[in-house]
Amino acid sequence: MDATRPTQSLGEQEGEEESRQDLGQQVVDMGSATIRTRHGTIHTMTIIGQIEGHQILPPSSKSTKYEHVMPTLAAVEESEDIDGLLILLNTMGGDIEAGLGIAELIASMKKPTVSLVLGGGHSIGVPLAVSAQVSFMAPSASMTIHPVRLNGLVIGVAQTFNYFNRIQERIVHFVTQNSSIDAETFTRLMLRTGELTADVGSVIYGEEAVEVGLIDHVGGLSDALECLHTMIAQKKKEEQ
Repeated sequence: MDATRPTQSLGEQEGEEESRQDLGQQVVDMGSATIRTRHGTIHTMTIIGQIEGHQILPPSSKSTKYEHVMPTLAAVEESEDIDGLLILLNTMGGDIEAGLGIAELIASMKKPTVSLVLGGGHSIGVPLAVSAQVSFMAPSASMTIHPVRLNGLVIGVAQTFNYFNRIQERIVHFVTQNSSIDAETFTRLMLRTGELTADVGSVIYGEEAVEVGLIDHVGGLSDALECLHTMIAQKKKEEQ
């Protein structure tokens, strides 16, 4: 035994064991985890599968429930123990209002936030990706940008098309306000024909997303964490 290493008390050992159990339970229940290191305390949140809105998806579908994500984001922002938020995205999109609601919450946070698109950040996943203060995208990851779509009964009247346009304007405004892409370029990607087999829109990958100003950097987990560590250190320095 190393004589210079202090012996842990029974209470400390039980505390560490409870912390490990809590971490494991967070991953199982919420797909999230809070990690404490010398750089600070980072909460990692995953947004995967389909964004579930007011309608419950089948049990066989991978989904992210907005009623779980929203209070977690509020708790992270308010917590004195958490220094930053890392968002891992691999989503096919989903409910527009739920996705925009989550994106608006992330964009309004004062704590350092970094997003990382892995696999895909499609449809409403695009606003979610750009909602963080700094965004990363894996080189092989992709984004599908397309116009607003609605499942189910659609009443073919002018009011319906006006409603679609207003929602689309909200999405374009949010994306352009939270990234470097301009409205004209984003709309052009959204309405492009001839690229998708059965839809209007575009599929872009990591480097192209950075070139058009939609995403800040191409990178992976280590890049995202390094950026978040730097942001946390800068914020702590400003608060001193």
